[in-house]
Amino acid sequence: MIRGTLALAGSGEMSKTMVEVHKALISRSEPRGKALFLDTPAGFQENADLLSLRVVKYFQEKVQYDMEVASFKSIEVAATEQAKQVYRLVNGASYLLMGPGSPTYTVRNLKETPIPALLISMITRGGSLMASSAAALTIGTHTIPVYEIYKVGEPLYWIEGMNILGSLGLDLVVIPHWDNAEGGNHDTRYCYMGEKRLRGLEEQLPADSTILGIDEHTVIIFDFISRKAIIKGIGQVTLRKGGFEQRFRRGEVIDFNSLIDSPSGITYQPHTCEAHNLNSFDAEFLAEKPFWEHLHNIETDFHRALDGKDMTTLITKLLETDSYLWKVQNDLENPEFISQGRELFREMIVLAGTAIDYATFDLPSNFKVLVNEMILLRDKYRKEKQWTAADHIRDRLLEVGVVVEDTNEGTRWHFVK
Repeated sequence: MIRGTLALAGSGEMSKTMVEVHKALISRSEPRGKALFLDTPAGFQENADLLSLRVVKYFQEKVQYDMEVASFKSIEVAATEQAKQVYRLVNGASYLLMGPGSPTYTVRNLKETPIPALLISMITRGGSLMASSAAALTIGTHTIPVYEIYKVGEPLYWIEGMNILGSLGLDLVVIPHWDNAEGGNHDTRYCYMGEKRLRGLEEQLPADSTILGIDEHTVIIFDFISRKAIIKGIGQVTLRKGGFEQRFRRGEVIDFNSLIDSPSGITYQPHTCEAHNLNSFDAEFLAEKPFWEHLHNIETDFHRALDGKDMTTLITKLLETDSYLWKVQNDLENPEFISQGRELFREMIVLAGTAIDYATFDLPSNFKVLVNEMILLRDKYRKEKQWTAADHIRDRLLEVGVVVEDTNEGTRWHFVK
């Protein structure tokens, strides 16, 4: 008998409102033991250890539970004493978290090790596993090579997943980031694949495959004793098979038979939240949803101000973007989202610099206000040692005839002579 729990999250494993989910999973884990963070998905990243420290801090401060790092960055350590220590830790754990990174790297470095079997054993005896984002992609029968397709442009293909779900009786293909909106003006739903690529990928799956799509900041929790799954978070979970979809909203309970049997047809259930049904917990969930929606709204206002030569709004939107990105970073938003958001911010700074024809503005008032604000922003980046962003501002100002000089008395500027 399988006595434990498996949770799969679309993203947001370290968000404020996921705290209660972590607490619930830990409390139901038997026997109570260590909580672990497995760092393999991001093991190739230079900041992997910093990510682990953030997780440990999050659990100490938010979940109020000690988290230990099980560091298995690469299969190259598989035969070492370090690996044996990781195996012992996982074997004695009651709760384990895996998160963002590369799904293909995760499969390549874990699949042939004892770790997948140890995770299955942990769930079987009563423990809990949460796999989010890239890690969630690896839990089913097939795994999308996201970076290889979306970033590198390789042809559509799948790799074999670790299929921990299948070993527990549920053969599913897991796709997180189902409702991703990062692209803004292009389709990045379905874990950055978009509708066209998703249909191409579906054609390569076995005919009886069922896809489990999980929205961002949403988690599906499989309880193997009751053989039911419940949806938590702000979005939906989608079952997709043979072109048909069945959607489940936050709070809905799914019988395991629904996950095994074919969805009977397309049943669209768009996410709606009537105000009179919301409690404070729901409201917190909803407040976390619109990272990309909020950022794209700022971007839209920025472009409108740029087109209309509205200098006051242009400055406001640049500063609002910077402030918002720092806020969500402090709120432990997905590091990938923060990085991509800062790329968008730098593009906005470039546009602000290159699109300005200072002769069309009322000098010195409007133009000087913008230049002074951009120099203050550049000074801020220099203090934070974000040299690339600081250089972008300097170069863009130079393109519109503004020379920036760093002196012992501070930053000065003047027009090209």
